[in-house]
Amino acid sequence: MADISQGQGQGEEIPPNMTLYINNLNEKIKIDPLKKSLHAVFSQFGKILDVLAFKTLKHKGQAWVIFEDASSATNALRRMQGFPFYDKEMRIQYAKTKSDIIAKADGTFVPREKRKRHEEKGGKKRKEQLDPNQAAAGPAYAGAYGATPPLSQLPYLGARPIVPEAPAPPNNILFIQNLPHDATTMMLQMLFNQYPGLKDVRMVETKPGIAFVEYENEMQSTVAMQALQGFKIQQNQMLITYAKK
Repeated sequence: MADISQGQGQGEEIPPNMTLYINNLNEKIKIDPLKKSLHAVFSQFGKILDVLAFKTLKHKGQAWVIFEDASSATNALRRMQGFPFYDKEMRIQYAKTKSDIIAKADGTFVPREKRKRHEEKGGKKRKEQLDPNQAAAGPAYAGAYGATPPLSQLPYLGARPIVPEAPAPPNNILFIQNLPHDATTMMLQMLFNQYPGLKDVRMVETKPGIAFVEYENEMQSTVAMQALQGFKIQQNQMLITYAKK
């Protein structure tokens, strides 16, 4: 049987794994935008299998980001530790418990009822970090396990990129295309704020899928464009060009 509890003693280090446990998150942010924003800022480090966050009181201010491989999780942990996310600095560590999605992929998954009976039989009660899977209200996303998800679960691919007639000369304002329609200003601010000089982010309500990002000067906007060109938000690859003035 797989060891899914990974109990941790005093001072014991958690070994690197594919799931990151994040706390000190802003509790005022609703679950759906929170998960989408986490996916947006962490997907630059590698493929994300799932983002877990729950409404229950004991899970407030917490989330789990599950990567496809441990190296991506390690890179994300090092780069994003203390990152200001919705006005609070994220605290990140490796998760103590193996996520169900990972256990199913590596063949070590044990149904929760069977696992519970085994733990009760052993009579061992350990203090553990909250298991992100216990609060899940519904079945996991089927597409992650190879099955074809229903159309209602498929991600919306957003508007088609609008190709300008002629490229605009380099300047301090970037034109962002191919955003998912549910992208938010805050989501883009957190992405582009990683690069110095950000002044403003403007969404276009009448034209979903596009936005303008303004920096203090042309050099700063160029750095951001080169770093985030092709960055995926959900399943959409951003197309970034200089805005026409």
